Parts: sequence; structure tokens; C-alpha cells
Amino acid sequence: MALLKAFKALRPVSHLVSKVAAPPYDVISSEEARRKVKNNPYSFLHVDKAEIDLSQGTDIYDEKVYQKAKENLKSMVEDGIFIKEKKDCLYIYRQTMGTHTQTGLVGCVSIDDYMSNIIKKHEETRKDKEVDRIKHVKYCNANTGPIFLTYKVMDEIDEMINDWADKNNPLYKFESDDNIGHTVWVIDDEDVVKRLVLYFEQVDILYIADGHHRSAAAVEVGKMRRKENLDYIGSEEFNYFLGVLFPHNKLKILDYNRVVKDLNGYSFKEFLKKVEENFIIEEYKGKNGYKPDSRHKFGMYIDRKWYKLIAKEDSFDSGDLIDSLDVSILQNNLLSPILGIKDPRKDKRIDFVGGIRGLEELERRVNAGESVAFSMHPTKMEEIMNISDKNMTMPPKSTWFEPKLKSGLFIHELE
Repeated sequence: MALLKAFKALRPVSHLVSKVAAPPYDVISSEEARRKVKNNPYSFLHVDKAEIDLSQGTDIYDEKVYQKAKENLKSMVEDGIFIKEKKDCLYIYRQTMGTHTQTGLVGCVSIDDYMSNIIKKHEETRKDKEVDRIKHVKYCNANTGPIFLTYKVMDEIDEMINDWADKNNPLYKFESDDNIGHTVWVIDDEDVVKRLVLYFEQVDILYIADGHHRSAAAVEVGKMRRKENLDYIGSEEFNYFLGVLFPHNKLKILDYNRVVKDLNGYSFKEFLKKVEENFIIEEYKGKNGYKPDSRHKFGMYIDRKWYKLIAKEDSFDSGDLIDSLDVSILQNNLLSPILGIKDPRKDKRIDFVGGIRGLEELERRVNAGESVAFSMHPTKMEEIMNISDKNMTMPPKSTWFEPKLKSGLFIHELE
């Protein structure tokens, strides 16, 4: 059973919420963040990417960055930009992107559920990024970025959430500069909160959709606090971390595409010949680039042309959950053996482009000097859950969820 806990959120005052709300720290560079906060002292990027308030070129892992994050958060509270909820509440967070709408429940989940695998992962974490978030949580004494979680849909939960939203006025309602609509309701009725908590006790598994480093960091900080407080009883805030929980059938996963800087010494013709060993290659005649419409198909943009790649049936194990993933097929049969990308987590010759940027971004990158780009078919939510259920992990950069959760709308303090 999954443990859901109401909490006293630290949250923005209503008239500043649209200025406070910021993209997650890990989808925006320091330079992009500096440009984004120009003339906006309220942006939560001042906390989540505090290097923007230090001299340009400051190492993002420098202790000064975490100290600045702590100072900025303290100042925002003292200046009345954030207020503290007076009682434990849950929140409804609805996002609208075009015709797509997803509605989640904001609350706290248990570090024990993470450690006992009730909260399941589908990606490995990198130690340097994990340490970064551990320091950020410790200095701020808070979970500043919510974890994007999902669960197998339960009609009773959907009905309660939708009924509350229908009958109550929203706490926040605004559109961010990326044209995503955000609506938040506070659930402050103790009976409704208790009923929702009880329903989640019937949910067997929570899946991390996005936020693996943040959740791992939150758990590590919780474990540290337990060692510092040996008489803890389990109800202390450091035993929990911030999450937004969505039913699995409402989420939107986009393609997560690849761009490679060079052809690993091959000429154009030599490269195509090597690719043909495991893929059927067809030149694509369409106007707007090739976006794969099913599994085991890939788009390839090279030399200002799009090609359609179809994985040959004998090039992968169709019965293997990991080996049959499109990201595995491309990695094992092309990126690694041909282009020499052995470890995509660390190799600086490869970059990853979220599908929200469109195929035009792939074309732009290659036309500007990089060598080849690949468009992918989105991973399915069922694939993520099946792999997570077997305690297996997916290859890096397998999923790109949209819309992203905004940071700064809810903060969970650890004391």
C-alpha cells in the first residue's frame, strides 16, 4: 500500500504565482535561466538554479550556489512572496497543454515506501547529480521540486478529485509563457483528505515518471536526519518528500530524440552501409520530417535529408523487455557499434532533445554542423510500468513527459 500524507505547503501568494512558477531545474541551462529571470526577481529559478545570482562561470556544484539558494528562499519567505499553509492539506494540480489535460494530487510520500520498492524507479541515477540535489535539499531544508509520480488509475480517486475541483474555486489559475495552463485547488477538508489517504492505501505501487535524482536525494537526506534524530517516530516531515501523483492513463509521453556530433570517422556512404546491416533504410519524401508512427521505426536526418529506419527482426530480442525497447535497439545496433557511443550518460558527442521542441530542432542542429539526428517513437507508459514491476531499469533518456511540473508552486519543509 502507498502512504500519502497531507502537509503544510509553503506556497506563493496568489497574485505572484505566475511570476514565481518556473521550469524544473534540470531542463534549463544556467544561461537560459539567466535570460528567463531578467526583470523577474520572483522566479523560483533564483532558488532552484541559484548560480544565476552569482558571477557568470560559477561552478553549479560550488558550495556558494547552495548557500545562495538557501538565502534566496529565506528572503522570498521574509518578503511575503511565499506563505505557509496553516493546516495540513492536499492539493489538486491540473495542467492543460493544447487538447491534453492531466490532473494530479499533490502531497507527500514516504521515504520508507521508496526504500521498500513500493515507489518504483525505471532509471539509474548519476552520483554527481544525486549529490547536487542532496546538498540543495540540506541547505534549503526543504523539497523544492515535486516528484512526478504515477499510479494505475483508480476510478474512486478520479471521482473524488474531479468532484472537489467542480465544486470549489481554484487557488491558482494561470498560463505560463510556454502556453501551458495551470490550475490548483487546495483540499482543506479533513474528511476528504482522510478518504483520499485511505484510497491510496489500496494503491500497490507508485511509479516515478520524472524526478529520479530528486527522489533519491530526498530519501538520502531523510536517512541522514534519522541518524541525527535516533528517537524519531516516523511522523516527522523528513520522513516524507513532495510528489504529484497522476493516474497512468492521463499522462503524455513524447519522443526523446538524439543528435550526434560526428560519424565516428565514417564517410556518409560508409555510415549508411554500416546502418544497413541492422536496419532497412528508406529515403523519406514527406515535407515535414519523419516522425515514427510505431515501435521499431526511427527517423534519421543527415546531409539535409530524412530517412526512415526500420529495425530488422533478427537485430534484437523481441521477447526481452529491455532489448526490445526502441532506445535499446538504436543504442545497441547503431549508436554503440557504429558511432562509438558506449555510454550515452557520459559521452559528450551525443545530446538528447525532448520531443516538445519538434523535428525542426533536430534539423536545425544538424544543419548547423552536427552530423546526424534520430527521431524516436515515444516509450509507452505500459512499458515503463512493466519494467519497473520487474525491478529493472530502462536505458538512459528513455522518456520525456510533457507538460513538465512547474517548480515553486509547492514547497515541503523538512521541519
